[in-house]
Amino acid sequence: MTEHPTSHEGRQPLAARPQERARPRQEAAAGLPSDVPGQAGGPTAAATPAPDAQPAGPAAAAGAGHPDPLGGTGHPNSPGFPGGTGHPGAVALAVSPQHPGGGDTSARREGDRLRFVGAATRRIARGIDLDEIVLGLCRATVPTFSDEILVYLRDPLPVGDERPVAPFVLRLRRTDRLRLSDLEGEDLVLVPDPDPTPAAELCEVRAGGALAEVLRGVRPVFGDGAAARTALAELLGAEHPLPGGLRAILAPLRGRRRVIGAAVFLRRPERAGFEPNDLLVAAQLATHTALGIDKAVLYGREAYIADELQRTMLPDSLPQPTGVKLASRYLPAAETARVGGDWYDAIPLPGSRVALVVGDVMGHSMTSAAIMGQLRTTAQTLAGLDLPPQEVLHHLDEQAQRLGENRMATCMYAVYDPVSHRITVANAGHPPPILLHLGGRAEVLRVPPGAPIGVGGVDFEAVELDAPAGATLLLYTDGLVESRLRDVWTGIEQLRERLAATAQLTGPDHSPPLEALCDDVLDMLGPGDRDDDIALLAARFDGIAPSDVAYWFLEPEDAAPGRARRLARRALARWDLEELTDSVELLVSEVVTNAVRYAERPVTLRLLRTDVLRCEVGDDSPQLPRQRRARDTDEGGRGLFLVNRLARRWGATRLSGGKVVWFELATRT
Repeated sequence: MTEHPTSHEGRQPLAARPQERARPRQEAAAGLPSDVPGQAGGPTAAATPAPDAQPAGPAAAAGAGHPDPLGGTGHPNSPGFPGGTGHPGAVALAVSPQHPGGGDTSARREGDRLRFVGAATRRIARGIDLDEIVLGLCRATVPTFSDEILVYLRDPLPVGDERPVAPFVLRLRRTDRLRLSDLEGEDLVLVPDPDPTPAAELCEVRAGGALAEVLRGVRPVFGDGAAARTALAELLGAEHPLPGGLRAILAPLRGRRRVIGAAVFLRRPERAGFEPNDLLVAAQLATHTALGIDKAVLYGREAYIADELQRTMLPDSLPQPTGVKLASRYLPAAETARVGGDWYDAIPLPGSRVALVVGDVMGHSMTSAAIMGQLRTTAQTLAGLDLPPQEVLHHLDEQAQRLGENRMATCMYAVYDPVSHRITVANAGHPPPILLHLGGRAEVLRVPPGAPIGVGGVDFEAVELDAPAGATLLLYTDGLVESRLRDVWTGIEQLRERLAATAQLTGPDHSPPLEALCDDVLDMLGPGDRDDDIALLAARFDGIAPSDVAYWFLEPEDAAPGRARRLARRALARWDLEELTDSVELLVSEVVTNAVRYAERPVTLRLLRTDVLRCEVGDDSPQLPRQRRARDTDEGGRGLFLVNRLARRWGATRLSGGKVVWFELATRT
């Protein structure tokens, strides 16, 4: 038996598995399936006869558990199998309908054939992906129906009603073959054949050729016809002729709309040749296999689209805002259902703040994922307007109602300010966050529960809490704490205890690493706890020390830029950053000048020293500045050009009461 590189990885052929070597001959004589100790029935054992267990005829293959109707030994060449002749060298009993007892024998053989087809198609239908279906066809037919099988599939396989690519190429997907053991006294044992019939790996089907005509005809054909011999030579390759004496059936594999491959069934010379009724068997096997492959390809495409949809709706990477470190995890409910409605996000806000969002849309479907994407986009837009957390949830609630009825979701929205070391939290029916303090104490934060998004007509409340440096905030969805085995509050308490225990390992003066903390939290999940997808967002609050912040108000007058330069120069001297004085004075002067031009109220100037130097200038004008190329005759318009050239990064954000223009410079310290 040979499995090509394109066949199902990680699966050994049945007869090649070490634990399924040849059984004692007493087991073979008893006619018991070797994979079901002590019983001869059961649909699973019967539908998948192990090659080394001497299958007891089509009755056993069909799962009926009956003995060979003709009293055979259970070998594939016994009269009970389609086309069987008994032991090698035995003479086939040709019984005509006129012969006494011939009618009963023919009916019995026909019943065996029908049971074999039923068992084989059931085994093929059990496969989910393409390789499992092809493997099921091979296992069901070798050696019961044929001694060898070659399965060719179109490369690439068209999906659904897609137009197939040209040229029409067939690739050898899998070939299986078993042979009788040559050991004395073990002539009934089937073992893998390390030297299967050679065949070409690729075959281009020529339009108008013999192979194209056979495939177009759809019906299986015997390999001894002139057209079939030419078609087989084209399929297997001119350099790989069939050995003499082999009998063959060439069966096209036609899906719902087109031919997607071909299967070749081969029998050895010592075995009876194929009968006309075997063409019907081959047609049934080919039809079920082709339809199963069609479904598997469609399923694979849908799973791929769903997975990509989920990935694109979650952030590729988290931002690294000033004063906070972030880590996240997402786990689907199951590998076979990767689409869900859980999401997380971290959105930088003006003033070095950051919005932390975790939400959960009801359901695990494409619809849930699509709604999640719309709500996440809405939340990002609302965060960009710098709305308070309760207002963000209110607008999300309105958006969910506009999307349709029963568009329910829970959401936790928090805004962390590293300068004030405070966090503002609003909740919409979501499990409460947990704050892990530096000393190891884990606290379930008391936040108003609120109603889920989509209910409508409810108010949301926000609470402002301390966020001390070194503390870790954990936001999560209910899939982490709720399952069939525990209610949500039991799970929250277990999560709190787990966080406290993890913090104890790092000591009272050190916070546990964020990535390791997330992994440790997920390790608390048991086998029965994965009923829902899980989104997890962890934030380590480092904050910005008051000594690293300088803040001033400037009157909107002509003298404001000069005063801003002097204030910035003093702050840089206090922080030992005199090497940045020239650049900061120039950029501060340009940004403040632009703010004074449009402002009616005092202009704010703030400098923040962290791993970079950040300058923020705020005014009450909502008009955002835009960089443009100034003409040679223009007196202005070059301020933002200088900012863009000299600053490490810069940007402008609209606030509810104006805007903030900011830029950053590397400290080089």
